Amino acid sequence: MQVPAPFEYERATSVDHAIGLLERLGSSARLVAGGHSLLPMMKLRLANFEYLIDINDLHDELGYVEVGPDEIRIGALTRHRELLESDELAGAFPIFRDAEKVIADPVVRNWGTLGGSLCQADPSEDLSAVCTTLDARCVIRGRDGERVVSMTEFHRGPYETAVGDDEILTEIRFPVRERGGSAFEKVERRAGDWAVVSAGAAVWLDADGRIADARVGLAAVGPNTTGLPEISAALTGSEPSEELYDEAGQLAAQGCRPATDMRGSEAYKRHLAGELTKRALRRSVERARERG
Repeated sequence: MQVPAPFEYERATSVDHAIGLLERLGSSARLVAGGHSLLPMMKLRLANFEYLIDINDLHDELGYVEVGPDEIRIGALTRHRELLESDELAGAFPIFRDAEKVIADPVVRNWGTLGGSLCQADPSEDLSAVCTTLDARCVIRGRDGERVVSMTEFHRGPYETAVGDDEILTEIRFPVRERGGSAFEKVERRAGDWAVVSAGAAVWLDADGRIADARVGLAAVGPNTTGLPEISAALTGSEPSEELYDEAGQLAAQGCRPATDMRGSEAYKRHLAGELTKRALRRSVERARERG
C-alpha cells in the first residue's frame, strides 16, 4: 500500500490559528511542515489522520536562529539547510554542522525542520541526539500559554513526545558556556541514511584545561535518544586523555540498549557506540582547546 488514507487539508496562518485548529480537530489532526517522516508513514498506513494542518506559512514566525551570550534560541520551523549554513550556530556549537552534513540529502534539508525532527521522536533521529547532548529545552505552546521541558521530558517513548494534541513546539533553547567544544559522529549504511549508530558529545573545560562538564548523546541504540549521565560523572574534573576517552566509550557501550536488526547486530552497535563516543569526545576537546 503506497497511498495514504483520505484526509482533509488545512493551512495555518499563525501559531494561534494552528493551535485553534488543533483544539477543534483534536487527535484526528497532525501538523505537517517538511513531511519527510510523516507522509511516508501515512503512505504505508502506519499513521492515519483525518486532517493535516500545513504550518509552512509560519516560517517567518518560527524560522530563526538567535544567538545570545548565554543562550541560543532556534525556532521550530528552522530548516535543516538554515542550521547547516548558520556560521554563528556553528561557531557556538559545531556539532550542528557536523550532524547536518550527514542528514539525508539537499531536498530533505531544504524542507525538513528542527521541530519536525524532534516531534517525530524517531530513536534514530540525529538532531534528537544533538539536542540531548546540548541539554536543550523545548518550548511548547498551547491555548493557556507556554511551558518549557527538558529533552528527557520531551521524548516519552518511540514516536511519542510531551506535545499535547492541542499544542505546538515553537522553540528550542540551548545554554551557552565558555570554553566549550562539541562534535558529532555517525555510521550509516549509505550517505544520508538513518544512523546505524550516531553519537554527539559536548565538553566544557575549566581554566586549567580540565573537564568542567561533559555530555554524550546517542541515537539508534534504544527506544529513545540516549543521554548518558554516568559519562558526565566519570569525565568531570579529569584531565582529557585517551584513557579517559576509552573509559567513556566503555560506559557508552554498556549503557545503551541496541537491538539486532537489518542495520547490524546488538554487539556491533555496542561497539559503534563506544568507538563513536571516543571520537566525538576527542574532537570536542580539541575544539574546546582551540576556543581557549
